[in-house]
Amino acid sequence: MNTTISSNGLPQIPLANSNTDTSTSTSSATASGTTASVAVSSDSVKLTDSARALQQASSTDSPVDTAKVEQIRKSLSEGTYKVDPNAIANSLVSMESQISGTK
Repeated sequence: MNTTISSNGLPQIPLANSNTDTSTSTSSATASGTTASVAVSSDSVKLTDSARALQQASSTDSPVDTAKVEQIRKSLSEGTYKVDPNAIANSLVSMESQISGTK
């Protein structure tokens, strides 16, 4: 039975069967009591360009200002952190205009 998934308008991808593959063989329990295993598989993975880009983005160093994070963490724990609702609203409006392509 094949199951398909789709995401973000990308083509549907069939998933592999959940049954085990008969190309994998295992032998064990020799006369001396040791165990030997041999597995043979022909599985392969092909990444899309977007998956490669996500993998590359997640593997690079994050541009996080750790000093600022610690300062905010300290302010939160002391109860002195102030939220500026106007700055949040302005950022949301700016982000929305960037997404929609208007200024």
